[in-house]
Amino acid sequence: MKKLFAEFFGTFWLVFGGCGSAIFASQIAPSSGGQLGILLIGVALAFGLTVLTMAYAVGHISGGHFNPAVSFGLLAGGRFPAKDLLPYVASQCLGAIAAAGALFVILSGSGTPDFSGPGAFATNFYGEAVYFGKSYSMGAAFLTEFLLTAFFLIIIMGATDKFADGKFAGIAIGLGLTLIHLISIPITNTSVNPARSLSQAVFVGGNAMSQLWLFWAAPILGGVVGGLIYKFLLQRNGSEPLGT
Repeated sequence: MKKLFAEFFGTFWLVFGGCGSAIFASQIAPSSGGQLGILLIGVALAFGLTVLTMAYAVGHISGGHFNPAVSFGLLAGGRFPAKDLLPYVASQCLGAIAAAGALFVILSGSGTPDFSGPGAFATNFYGEAVYFGKSYSMGAAFLTEFLLTAFFLIIIMGATDKFADGKFAGIAIGLGLTLIHLISIPITNTSVNPARSLSQAVFVGGNAMSQLWLFWAAPILGGVVGGLIYKFLLQRNGSEPLGT
């Protein structure tokens, strides 16, 4: 149960901190004009910081997945038992939805939320022009989410390998997630995490729910492929000298 609580609270923090920064702080304009919001860079950093902080806070309890795609990828990579997969995914989804609920209550404190446009409430999307007047097709969105999640798993498995310096694993993983967001916020609002996508879509509905399948399928498939790549192409065994 401690592992499941760790995944619940870790995923809660990821959604509350990452999506909360996008909802409340990304575009704050003072009354005198100018821009004080944290913008895309700040949101990307916020997501990275949530994973970094929780990796050190509870990673030693549950492994610090906070993401169904990571759990699937670690299972494929031989780092996670199949019997724990569904309980982990359930805990992650519940933590994410609880965080989205808290964000919804806070947002409602300033009036009735407007969820009319794509990307509202930090939801994920494709085929909609949200940033810079550009829209990306379903295929482009799928490929983006697939590739970035695959590389995220390679980063996670490499940083936590028994031959790596585990003290710095959280930093590498957190910065990896920051980079992922810097690349893909303009494309899909960045998922690479089905629980994070589910939690926001539950409160927005509409297109956010109808497009949700992509933000489950692509990250999970990418996570599995990334886990397999590391296991079979990159992972050292104890008999191999360094550099082979």
